Amino acid sequence: MVYQLYLRKFSVPAEFAKTMEELGVSPAGIQYMQAKGNFYTFLVKKLSLPAANILKQEMLSIGGEIALHQRTIIGDIPATDGLLMGTKKQILELCAKLRLQQFSLPQLAADVEEALTNLEQNKWQIALKKGSLQLGESPKIMGILNITPDSFSDGGLYNNIDSALAKAEQMIADGADIIDVGGESTRPGAEPVKAEEEIFRVLPVIKELAKNFPNIPISIDTYKSETARAALFAGASLINDISGLSFDPNMAKLAAQTGVPLIIGHNDPRQTKSDIMFDIIAWLRERVAEALAAGVKKEQLIIDPGIGFCKNTEENLVILNRLSELKIFGFPVLLGASRKRFIGEVLEKGVEERLFGTAAAVAWAASNGADIIRVHDVKEMTMLVKMTAAIKKGGLAK
Repeated sequence: MVYQLYLRKFSVPAEFAKTMEELGVSPAGIQYMQAKGNFYTFLVKKLSLPAANILKQEMLSIGGEIALHQRTIIGDIPATDGLLMGTKKQILELCAKLRLQQFSLPQLAADVEEALTNLEQNKWQIALKKGSLQLGESPKIMGILNITPDSFSDGGLYNNIDSALAKAEQMIADGADIIDVGGESTRPGAEPVKAEEEIFRVLPVIKELAKNFPNIPISIDTYKSETARAALFAGASLINDISGLSFDPNMAKLAAQTGVPLIIGHNDPRQTKSDIMFDIIAWLRERVAEALAAGVKKEQLIIDPGIGFCKNTEENLVILNRLSELKIFGFPVLLGASRKRFIGEVLEKGVEERLFGTAAAVAWAASNGADIIRVHDVKEMTMLVKMTAAIKKGGLAK
């Protein structure tokens, strides 16, 4: 017999299960082996040396591994980071062992188990005032509608209600799942707008959108609770806070009181930038905890790494490259990179020539964990996301 060897890579657990099913493996066998076929890598920060050595011994005993600083065994460093590597089965066995240990290892076991659960979460049902938003199968397209005179890409184009409604109608016809209405430019250097002016700009448009397109969710792009409250009363059904609750302490309370979905965007000028993804995740953990403490339901949260906010081109590219790391939260992820400056800097192109750069960023995001993608060019990006989903699935996206 001539054997034939092939390499298979599985981007999601479902692909691994499907291949075993095609091989004729029994359902019980598939369930058992999935834990062996899913491989995970976790970076654990600031391990005490006793904890690190215990982790090393326990992982080796079950066939896994953890990479530590080379001087950990000598003991002349105060602490070490560790790269934990193993199959799901091995990591769960490790967690069972760690629960019997000391040096905060039982807490680490609980954190790892929660992370595994979150990483395998791939579908969400977000409750809206009317109906719900189903996320996870393929990214939803959020169309950008700026009712502003000075937004970096489309400032001044949709300042009157007729042009704004025409633009929204076109985006919906082109495939937009959500319309994101904003009344203040958040481009670098833009002048802040008072809530009264922001409300004056967005309310007439939101009212008409809600009346004319009752089945299309409207999000209000604001960091002011006063504006958000007025927009929700007018017909909006999501809050998109690019400040991540850091500019207005009442925003989380409003989301809790109204029960609407809350998008928490990363926007932190204090970040250390030693590792942008670690900074983002640590900051978002604080903001999520704040939202939950205010009474926002966990199942109503969406996170956004905040491409372009307090970040340079290199950092934005790192965020895109490592976007899937945000799945550790177990929340849907929104990505907004459309036409942004970092694309222009990479391609050396102005705003009007960033369509293909945006397309590359959107295709990557759609393949690596984005559940909502915020864009200007709805028609083009809807087709791109549909094609990307079909390729990722290995068949027609339903």
